[in-house]
Amino acid sequence: MRILSRFIGGPGLRLGLVVLSAGLAGLAAVPVSAQQAQGHGDTVIRVPSPVLTLDWEALFEATRWGKRIRADLANESRALSDENNRIADDLIAEEKALTERRATMDPKAFRAEANAFDERATGIRNAQKAKAQALSRRFEEDRQAFLEAVTPMLDDILTKRGAVVVLDRRVIIRGLAEADVTDDLARLVDEKVGDGPPPAGTPAPGPGTEGAAAPGTAAPETPAAPATQGN
Repeated sequence: MRILSRFIGGPGLRLGLVVLSAGLAGLAAVPVSAQQAQGHGDTVIRVPSPVLTLDWEALFEATRWGKRIRADLANESRALSDENNRIADDLIAEEKALTERRATMDPKAFRAEANAFDERATGIRNAQKAKAQALSRRFEEDRQAFLEAVTPMLDDILTKRGAVVVLDRRVIIRGLAEADVTDDLARLVDEKVGDGPPPAGTPAPGPGTEGAAAPGTAAPETPAAPATQGN
């Protein structure tokens, strides 16, 4: 007990209490915001953090723009898959017909037709593969355009939160949920850009398009200029 009393009364504890008091005073000087917990009477104290976190994948999936890009990819992938199935069925039927005619054909003629068929089938497969690669490439380009357009909007979040840096949440080992701004940025993106710019290849309305003829209809004839009278 004497040893414990000596420790409690020693200078080490007094110095520790001074440091602890100074730390608490510093914490009290930091501005905080109080929020009422939803459905409870407890009050949650939010201490501003200089470091925020963001989940890019979750942001892309949560925004209207990201969802539109995903939907476009799904629709075009499905259309390409249907096209591939139709082509495959046609090639199978053609190959079967050629095989059935083999017995009545000259061997050289059959071999020539078979080689031509193989060459054409290979060309078709390569063309369809190129379409799939182009589709994947465009998705990555659209996704990159999304990230480039969204990144400057983080400045608004940093200013509002009083922070100085945003880190990718995937590299954070552990952190408070209060530091994550994914939902806040998703709402900001939806507010500012909505579904995003139209997909590449979509014709944008330009000057002089109001009087354009609808598809399938003849354009109105341009009135002839009035003839000028000679002197």
